[in-house]
Amino acid sequence: MTASRLSFKDMCARFEVTPRTLRYYEYIELLQPEREGRSRFYGPREVARMTLILRGRRFGFQLEDIRQWLLIYEKDGTEAQMRAWIDMADRQLGELAEQKAQLEEAMAELQALRDETAGSLPS
Repeated sequence: MTASRLSFKDMCARFEVTPRTLRYYEYIELLQPEREGRSRFYGPREVARMTLILRGRRFGFQLEDIRQWLLIYEKDGTEAQMRAWIDMADRQLGELAEQKAQLEEAMAELQALRDETAGSLPS
């Protein structure tokens, strides 16, 4: 193995993902490792893609959205991908803001119910 390639096990360890997750990302064609017999090796391209995939997941993007975004780079290049990223980010920011508002409302309701319950207990 060359220094620029990671084994399947090393890739799982580096990104703290399960073998099942890594296999699934390959299955849905997010990653395309080099194959040598039964072994898989991940080069710089796959490492960069995995970094982007996990970052996208952290921000709440669906895997299909990430896959489509990665395809834009391959088909149309960096500028098109960056423009698509801005659109995706704007949509996701809106969704996260809505989720935040719903969480804040649920927390306020729970706090009020908790305080009401605590107030009904004898001192």
